[in-house]
Amino acid sequence: MEKKITLPKHKFHIKTGDTVLVIGGNSKGQRGVVKEVIVEKDRARVEGVAMITKHMKPTASNPQGSLEKTEGSIHISNLKVVDPATGEPTRTGRKLNDKGKLQRFSKKTGNFIPDVRK
Repeated sequence: MEKKITLPKHKFHIKTGDTVLVIGGNSKGQRGVVKEVIVEKDRARVEGVAMITKHMKPTASNPQGSLEKTEGSIHISNLKVVDPATGEPTRTGRKLNDKGKLQRFSKKTGNFIPDVRK
């Protein structure tokens, strides 16, 4: 059987590399950079936020085993993009830039949000 590829239902307001503020959950108030966006589950991994502990089994190379701290995922609705110009959280929208391409902009200041993935 072939694995079905599910496309996202909508576009997301955050992208990998954005600085975000957590607005809900146990990590509320923390800021970090988005490391990964998990499209299938509408979640994201943010650097230094929602840390979880994984127990690693003993192996030949690591006979003691270990505890490893990694970032857990956070639902995208609990994240708000931080405007690079002001450093404050903002809602985002999309409008055409001077080249005729849709680009995200800050609804607080009206400035375009640069794409940091390039």
